[in-house]
Amino acid sequence: MMAQMLRKDVPEELTWDLSALYHTRQDWEKELKALKQDVAEVTAYKGKLASSSTTLLEAFRAFESFYERLVKVRTYALLRTSTDGADADNQADLAKTASVIADINAELSFFKPELLNIPEETIKRYMAEEKDLQTYEKVLSDIIEEKPHTLAPEMEELLARLSEIHDAPYMIYERTKQADMDFPSFEDDEGNRLPLSEALYEDRYEISPNTTIRRNAYEAYVDTLAKYQHTTAAVYATEVTKQIQLAKIRNYKTVTEMLLQPHQVTVEMYENQLNIIQQELAPHMRKLAKLKERKLGLDKMTYADLKAPLDPGFKPETTIAEAKEMILEALSILGPEYLQIIKDAFEKRWIDFADNVGKQSGAFCASPYGANSFILLTWTNMMRGTFTLAHELGHAGHFQLTNKYQTILNTEVSTYFVEAPSTLNELLLGDYLLNKSDDERMKAFVINNLLDTYYHNFVTHLLEAELQRRVYALAEAGTPLTADVLRQEKYEAIKNFWGEDVDIPESAGLIWMRQPHYYMGLYPYTYSAGLTIATAVMQRIKQEGDKAVNDWLNVLKAGSTLKPLDLAKMAGVDMTNPDTIKAAVAYVGSLVEQLEAICQ
Repeated sequence: MMAQMLRKDVPEELTWDLSALYHTRQDWEKELKALKQDVAEVTAYKGKLASSSTTLLEAFRAFESFYERLVKVRTYALLRTSTDGADADNQADLAKTASVIADINAELSFFKPELLNIPEETIKRYMAEEKDLQTYEKVLSDIIEEKPHTLAPEMEELLARLSEIHDAPYMIYERTKQADMDFPSFEDDEGNRLPLSEALYEDRYEISPNTTIRRNAYEAYVDTLAKYQHTTAAVYATEVTKQIQLAKIRNYKTVTEMLLQPHQVTVEMYENQLNIIQQELAPHMRKLAKLKERKLGLDKMTYADLKAPLDPGFKPETTIAEAKEMILEALSILGPEYLQIIKDAFEKRWIDFADNVGKQSGAFCASPYGANSFILLTWTNMMRGTFTLAHELGHAGHFQLTNKYQTILNTEVSTYFVEAPSTLNELLLGDYLLNKSDDERMKAFVINNLLDTYYHNFVTHLLEAELQRRVYALAEAGTPLTADVLRQEKYEAIKNFWGEDVDIPESAGLIWMRQPHYYMGLYPYTYSAGLTIATAVMQRIKQEGDKAVNDWLNVLKAGSTLKPLDLAKMAGVDMTNPDTIKAAVAYVGSLVEQLEAICQ
């Protein structure tokens, strides 16, 4: 296996085209400097928002215009860093961007408190006078809901000026992973040395059909994590302390209440996701683990084997061109407008497929307003990558439609809902492949991939959420979050889920260090919420056809003009009912049963 390339050596066709944002780095730098001057176009309205309906509308439009430019500047710096985080210029540009944005956010911090000082009756009157102000009705409603937790203008400005400091834990964590962590090579069962990286572990070795490779890669991976555990724990502890203090400053009862506020869901719904899935899904996943142990002839099922393919002799590889064809056919049910977005993603270089030194692990999709989407993943010619690509294209399809039909302030979709469009695409792809094939081995392979989707969202990310729940409880009780504490809590969360059916070494407790999600509020549990919605929508599409599809497309176009529960309701899903979660878990159980039947 060849060593990773340097970014400069990657073929252009494997990289994304950032010219949709700026043609050159110099153009970006020029815009960054201009923003520092042009913020005055918004601050000119300071102290005037309540003066008239016309002035308020003008202020909103000025804010949106400026914010669109700001998002593009920030996205460009983030995208360049994500593909080569070890590059000194990229690091410097990201730091420069963070500093400028911190100053700009401080300048703009007057906007929300000043809006809150306008009486609701006046706002209603202004919206009646200026019909275009009704565009911002949901924005204004959300701001009013935050009123009990919004501070005096001078305090909001002070916190805004500290945003670069507030973001420092995440920056340090990513810098450590991308630039400092050095993973050693390891031996396969024939004595060959294989290179190891974050991306290679996640996308190739963890799902390798070779037991020796899986287990040796795991040992080399966690041994490296162990070397960085104390620093990483200190960084995460700082993040948690920041969140707890902000919750107190903003008069929230708990940090969980504060972090759920932007999701616009209740604590009870959050707890339902964690409790119901862990309790009811565990038996199904343990059954799957035992099936793999038996089929693979393992001496025991270990933590390193959980993502092993069920049929090691069946290893379909997939080229990018083949993945494109499969995804387009699978998603054709969503109609021509949606399908054109997917075609553009492939044909206009929205996707970065490369595996190079310094590239961020995992996958994501960024969709800055007024530009195309940008998808990052590491393509390894494994068919599982097709599901990952379909997932990220789901984010692209969602936000391209949202951005087309909504103003920028109506595109901030709650993270509680945001994973539904992406995971639905995975389910559509799986359903398409199952219907297309008569080969039992291929059917088993696809079902296993669908179960991988549920594993990723209902197990991996949900157990991250369980760790968060434990961490916040410990921190609010005054327990120091040391490396030992974090490792032990993660180990217990994993062990409680898998019981005695899987051999869980204590080193599995280090796996918490893999994900950046802990620096994104209560993001991890939302993966399970999104997939719960997607599962219900998928069943509805299969039962009702075009009616369900049209409802779904209207949901995607709605952006954040509705709360997440209302978006789900618009799609025909009631997320306040625990039975919706139970139905999704039961569907996972049916997939396991289908797999068992095929494997008999």
